[in-house]
Amino acid sequence: MKVSELAKSAGVTAETVRHYVREGLLHPERHPDNGYQLFTPQDLERLRFIQRARTLGFGVAEIRDILDHADHGDSPCPMVRDLLASRLPQIRERIAELQALAERMERALDAWAKMPDGTPDGHSLCRLIESFPEPLHADASDKETP
Repeated sequence: MKVSELAKSAGVTAETVRHYVREGLLHPERHPDNGYQLFTPQDLERLRFIQRARTLGFGVAEIRDILDHADHGDSPCPMVRDLLASRLPQIRERIAELQALAERMERALDAWAKMPDGTPDGHSLCRLIESFPEPLHADASDKETP
């Protein structure tokens, strides 16, 4: 099957298929007469595997490593478990950071609901943002020195 056929079967764009070929995740044969990339049913299964791995948060480089292990007859499962186990705490931390950001945004919107719009006057850029309290635990590297 051609790129477009593989893409349609997997529910992705042809550009996604081409990207995975460029990244070395898919290895199509070339048609001897016209040079078209030709894919097999096994390529479709591999593409579906890539999609599942992406759904779990694996990056292209990690998927390449997983596929390389499998292609060489080695089980990638221990590596997969280790990658997810190490990533999960980072994801939970990022979720907490995003939740805190959402709460700050909600507080700002509530506080700004009745505030008038201001015009920059050389001393003030946007009174809404300037009215918001400075972070209590601002990292020194976050502040610019004049």
